Formats: sequence, structure tokens, C-alpha cells
Amino acid sequence: MPELQRLRLDHGPALLAFEKENRAYFAASIPDRGDDYFARFDERHTALLAEQAAGVCHFHVLVDNGGRVVGRVNLIDVVDRSADLGYRIANSAAGQGLATQAVHQVCTLASTEYGLTTLRAATTLDNAASQAVLTRTGFVPVGETVLDGRPGLQYERHLEPTAHAALDSDI
Repeated sequence: MPELQRLRLDHGPALLAFEKENRAYFAASIPDRGDDYFARFDERHTALLAEQAAGVCHFHVLVDNGGRVVGRVNLIDVVDRSADLGYRIANSAAGQGLATQAVHQVCTLASTEYGLTTLRAATTLDNAASQAVLTRTGFVPVGETVLDGRPGLQYERHLEPTAHAALDSDI
């Protein structure tokens, strides 16, 4: 089973390979990142790590035994103990329960390590797999939205605060 790891600088080459190999697969259900993302990947990767260090975002990758990235799960726009959840799993690893497992793990980290109490997510209406992951991991639909011109649903999950996270927030 792949291991969930907090994003580091040395993940860069494997993460770029993951994004390139799965670009068309991802673009079928979510907006494409565009050519500039790939042309400026190293710069973008460094910027993400700076955002993570500042506590604005928390980025994670799923790494298999061979060091290959097979997924990512991110918490972005951390404000007022809440964040937006996003995730993507490689085409070759889809349908194996990795997204559900990784989202569960990140929800736990969000509460225990990052002190978050609410997570939001959104998916298009035609992305049944993503809807299933969100439902299985405790998210509930809270409204409609439009993603890249396509109708979608917004989801939310309230997290149980932990003693560790509560102590951190009082500092």
C-alpha cells in the first residue's frame, strides 16, 4: 500500500512525472493545469513548499514502494481552522481504494496535526468516483457549484477537535 507523505523538495521529480503521465486522465474530469504548470514546475513546487511552511496549505503525496508518486491529497487555503480538500490518484492506481484511504488519513492529520475543524471539497456531478470518496470519508453535500463551467456539488466535513490540536491552538 502506498505511503502518505508530507510534500518535500525531493518529491519534485516524481511528482512532475505523476502529473505528466496522468495529465489527459485528470483533464477528463477536472480542469487541466495548462502548459505553464509543467514549464514552470520547479518554481511552482518551491512556491508550494513555502506556502506549506507558512501554514497556508498542507500538501501530501502517496508514494509507492518504488518511490513513484501515485496520488496527492492537499489542504489549501487554510483560514479560521478550515481548508479546502483536493485529491487526485493516478490512472494506474484508480479503483483500489487509495483515494478513500488517503482522504481518511488527511482528515485525521487535519484534526490532530493541523488543528483544523472544517474541510470543504467540490466535485462535478459527472464524477461519481469522487462523490463516492467524499461520502465514504464523512463529507456531506451542502450545495451546488460550477467547476470549470460544469455543474457540481460542494461538500463539507466537520472534524472532531483533538486535545493535541486544541493545545496547539491556545499557544
